[in-house]
Amino acid sequence: MSYNSYHEEEALGKAYDARLMRRLLKYARPYRFHLILAVILLICGSALQLLLPVMVQIGIDNYVMPGDIGGLGRITLIYAALLFGAFIFSYVQMYITMYIGQKVQYDIRMEIFRHLQKLHLQFFDRNPVGRLVTRVTNDVNVLNEMFSSGLVSIFGDVMMLLGIVAALMYYNWKLALLSFAVIPLLIIATAVFRRKARQAYRDVRTRLARLNSFIQEHVNGMAVIQMFTREKAVADKHNTINADLRAAHFRSVFYHAAFFPVVEIISAVSLGILLYYGSFQIIAAALTFGELVAFIQLMQRFYFPIRDLAEKYNILQSAMASSERIFKLLDTEPKTLIGDEGPAPEKIKGALDFENVWFAYNGDEYVLKDVSFAVKPGEKVAIVGATGAGKTSLISLLFRFYDYQKGSIKLDGIDIRNLSVDAVRKSMALVLQDVFVFSGDYASNIRLGNDSIPEEQIKEALRKVNLYDFVMQSEGGLFSEVKERGATLSTGQKQLLSFARALAFNPKILVLDEATSSVDTATERMIQKALDNLLENRTAIIIAHRLSTIEKADKIIVLHNGRIREIGKHQELLAQKGIYYRLYLMQFRQDALKAAV
Repeated sequence: MSYNSYHEEEALGKAYDARLMRRLLKYARPYRFHLILAVILLICGSALQLLLPVMVQIGIDNYVMPGDIGGLGRITLIYAALLFGAFIFSYVQMYITMYIGQKVQYDIRMEIFRHLQKLHLQFFDRNPVGRLVTRVTNDVNVLNEMFSSGLVSIFGDVMMLLGIVAALMYYNWKLALLSFAVIPLLIIATAVFRRKARQAYRDVRTRLARLNSFIQEHVNGMAVIQMFTREKAVADKHNTINADLRAAHFRSVFYHAAFFPVVEIISAVSLGILLYYGSFQIIAAALTFGELVAFIQLMQRFYFPIRDLAEKYNILQSAMASSERIFKLLDTEPKTLIGDEGPAPEKIKGALDFENVWFAYNGDEYVLKDVSFAVKPGEKVAIVGATGAGKTSLISLLFRFYDYQKGSIKLDGIDIRNLSVDAVRKSMALVLQDVFVFSGDYASNIRLGNDSIPEEQIKEALRKVNLYDFVMQSEGGLFSEVKERGATLSTGQKQLLSFARALAFNPKILVLDEATSSVDTATERMIQKALDNLLENRTAIIIAHRLSTIEKADKIIVLHNGRIREIGKHQELLAQKGIYYRLYLMQFRQDALKAAV
């Protein structure tokens, strides 16, 4: 499945799709014994519910009419016992179905999240995060509702309807058929409701996903919104999307509010027919007064499951729509990397060889063209070039975020496509310009879930990047709270934390992708002082806009329009007076201008 196709919410598919339902029921398979028990309890509870009108009929005909007070007391106790039994069955059955719903919800949510972690980065580039969050939250919640209050209850409603019809036919088949004369009206009302509710639900789901996507995007970009004073414009747009969602909900509420009174009116008409015709039956001695009361109670119960089924239709519609989108996500195959299941080398030295590498994100639009260079173990290589030259693409290929189309990249003489992806990534550490800090504490942000990293190793990493004193002076030290996205840290502190994170994993290859371009001069000097310790005994690839940070590199590679144009040391490249020389002069003038200002 193409990553481009998973974007909009419009298509909902059928109200009931057997293929989707079969896939959904697989999640209930581990809890099939709970389901069977719930169905048994439901049948028992429904049977007791049907016995209640029978007890009323017996009480009226056998004890009230003859004036047998003692017998009326006994039948009252039996009625109360049946009522209590129905309550117990209903309570336990509801608890079990809710338990099933929560377990299935947990399983599906875990599967979706695990699947998201396997998907290629290109997928996240092309799909709004808000919609993906909707899958894991809202859509899974809808499926929980189907399993907890829909799946078993639909079966119970159908069983109840069949039982009531059988009981009505048993008491008086002529009166039953006459009462069913209003059913065509009920069918028409239900059909109209289904059609209208389906469209209303389509609108609700579409607008909800749009709202989630809008909020996620603009909360992340709040700094930009406030910087350019776009609060009112964004609020107005949010108001429009939110108003559309509210209007869609109102339409859904309107159809529900109209449908149930219609059912009540049809029920009242049916009751009027029963009373009118039943009275003649009693006069003709063809029906007892108790049987008429029981008949009326059964007929009233006949409409309860019909109303409930209308609600369950909405749940089923929601579940089919949500499951369709969830399975569309789960059916999005992770983009297979060549040699993904390769072996892990016993020991990595850190030698890298790029041999005639060609790479394009789309078709034949190559961003890297015939790139070849070698990095020896322990060597420090810098890559420079204008924006769009292909520097970050090189790093993406090295970490196997993408696969190249031509050539080869070798780690210690072995093509990385013939090695385990995990092994390749564990041998390296990447420090980016835009640091992502998770909520939690300093220790968890450095370990990233790897509990094998001891505290002393974390502290040593913090010392090497000159962040130890700041962290340990915080209340709680390593376990001080860190807010979401590092809200309590400065840009420089977040950058230093990312350095410590990389060092704690002790990689053989360290990659710095413009890691100092977003920090102030003082912090940059602090990082520069630690660089010698950071890079000791490690192969390093350094991408930098600030050329002053790479003057001591063993080798500098100049990329231009996806090709290597110059290779050499700092002074050698300056002497050539080529691209590197021009970049250096341009940056020198900019720095001089900033200093003057």
